[in-house]
Amino acid sequence: MAEYLTFCGIWRCLVRPLVRNAALNGYLELTRTLSVDPLPLLRSVGLHATDLAVRNKWISADAVAELLELTAIATGRDDFGLRLAEDRPFSNLGPVSLAAREEPDVRSALEMITRYLHLHNEALRIRMVETNGLVIIKVDNVLGTLAECRQATQLIVGVILCNIRSLTGHGWKPVAVCFSHDRPADLATHHRVLGWSIRFGEEFNGVVVYASDLDVPNTLSDPLLRPYARQYLEAIASPLPAADVDRIRDLIEALLPTGRCSLQQVAHSLGVDRKTVHRHLARFNETFSSVLNSTRRQLVQQYISSQSRPLTQVAELLGFSALSTFSRWFRSEFGSSPKAWRSARQYNGINKPPAATG
Repeated sequence: MAEYLTFCGIWRCLVRPLVRNAALNGYLELTRTLSVDPLPLLRSVGLHATDLAVRNKWISADAVAELLELTAIATGRDDFGLRLAEDRPFSNLGPVSLAAREEPDVRSALEMITRYLHLHNEALRIRMVETNGLVIIKVDNVLGTLAECRQATQLIVGVILCNIRSLTGHGWKPVAVCFSHDRPADLATHHRVLGWSIRFGEEFNGVVVYASDLDVPNTLSDPLLRPYARQYLEAIASPLPAADVDRIRDLIEALLPTGRCSLQQVAHSLGVDRKTVHRHLARFNETFSSVLNSTRRQLVQQYISSQSRPLTQVAELLGFSALSTFSRWFRSEFGSSPKAWRSARQYNGINKPPAATG
């Protein structure tokens, strides 16, 4: 574990997204239940037990992701993130939960959570993409480092599923649950929390549902409280803007694997000219190059976590014409070759199946 902590140091960068300490609700109790002292693990990522004791305190999202990975190793439980999600109440998002639970249907509740999620977690993006009667609820961890985030992803996906069940009723089942990382050795907790339609080695992390399932009435909603809940949330914060940037980011993500991702192609897909795209991005202090690069940084965290996915395929999915070009980009962004990054993770047990437990 010491070697892993040393290696992680080279990934530090200036951008440090934050998350409310409610993301670790139940962490101390679960870790101790698995016969591991959580305090040394907290200290190893720069956190302290008091960081979890102060209500609504902001802490480093990178530290939380690293803590969950280290705890999975220390406990020998590759399902640690899911175990943490299993008993997570709908109210865990604080004011966002308060407003979302009063929305009339599941779709509007999820849209409310998506718009205001930055009040709880600056490193998490949730997008809903609808096509052919299906909705993909995509989960993206935009961390300040290229940190392993398998456990954080499992936690988030597990919470989303539990929240949808709370809104629809406990008999609801997703079409599929998708993870970009490899299949773990033991799926017992996955099946208990997520159901049986689970796919690994996919190109995104998230949940696939029938669009009609999102239009069912919200079983938690009280119409009389709805306007007050909305007013309260709007009074303390505005929704995250950047709808234009998100549309462009979605198009970049879709075009990258085709090898035809360019400003011209994005503008054509939007039905506008290049100058209009520039103008939209400038409103948010972005350029096409900056959004392209940040999208690649976010996607590579998903793609490279699967040991079974060849690096040549990762390069293609990110729109690079050659593996050497991808490797140069990766080194310039993260300070190491993708092969070295994978080797370090494998050496330290991050991607190995957990030891058998009784």
